[in-house]
Amino acid sequence: MKAVLLKESNKVVVEELSIPQLDKGDILVEMKACGLCGTDIEKMHGQYTAARPVLGHEATGIITEVGEDVDGFKVGDRVFPHHHTPCYSCHFCKHGSETMCSSFRTSNLDPCGFAEYFRVPAFNIHQGGVLKLPGSVGFEAASLIEPVSCCIRGLNRCGVSSGDSVLVVGAGPMGLMHLQLLKQLGAQVLISEVNPVRLAYAEKLGAHQVYDAAKVDVPSTVRKDTDGRGVDVALVAAGSPKTIVQALKSVRKGGTVCLFGVPIVGSVLDYDFSNIFNSEISIVSSYGSTERETKEALRMIEEHRIDTASLITRRFRLEEFEKAVETAMKGDSLKIVITP
Repeated sequence: MKAVLLKESNKVVVEELSIPQLDKGDILVEMKACGLCGTDIEKMHGQYTAARPVLGHEATGIITEVGEDVDGFKVGDRVFPHHHTPCYSCHFCKHGSETMCSSFRTSNLDPCGFAEYFRVPAFNIHQGGVLKLPGSVGFEAASLIEPVSCCIRGLNRCGVSSGDSVLVVGAGPMGLMHLQLLKQLGAQVLISEVNPVRLAYAEKLGAHQVYDAAKVDVPSTVRKDTDGRGVDVALVAAGSPKTIVQALKSVRKGGTVCLFGVPIVGSVLDYDFSNIFNSEISIVSSYGSTERETKEALRMIEEHRIDTASLITRRFRLEEFEKAVETAMKGDSLKIVITP
């Protein structure tokens, strides 16, 4: 079978491997679609260390084999398997920090999501990490379950309410997912972005205001558009330290900044932190998601509350993986999906 592997010196190869052998409680899934995430690209560049560098975590497919003592799943089931699952019993899990659980980042798909077949460990299955897909949800749409679930967790952590003004910094796939979710919450959504193609997508998807950050001073313009206050919440859906500063300068006194985008390793913030204290700004970060959010994401996709068709703009096969990465780096696409 073909699989995309990250080798030493961050070299990516499409390699022929043996189909994984199952241990007790495992399942084998034939991949049908797997989204390409920005963190995959950061791993390739050695800029991401939150988890071991396995590529492909937005995978969906069909179960082709079940191991001994697997209950509730059978060959032929269409599934979304969550690549990381927490233990739900440690100190972190009991205090609502499930994605900080030591088990969370060690569980993963074998060899990765970008493979014709992958093994889902018994631990992930036992913890509720595998969801059966309704017949109305296609594999490509289901590949958005994981990223949408991350957005749901982020918005829950920063406590957005109906009527709030929210600046989303970055109009990539994650920023536009946040836009769709925020509109359903009844928030007034403002988007800042430097890429004109992505700005056009944000406008098309119904952002209340869009700001070309390459042409205007976003913080001053945001304050002008919010009666001088600034937004209630500024959500950073990009990885540049400059976008974090933009968010801090755009949020109102007593407001919240949500750090959702992943800054590269070694990022340093050039900002006077006394302003955070004097303005009583809350900073919340959000990493990953749990089964609580993946179930909600699947439900929203099934009910067509997330416009998946508007987010998936390009498709590549496994052997075209390098071309897919090159396309993603250009920034003129939204979500890219890899198929066998």
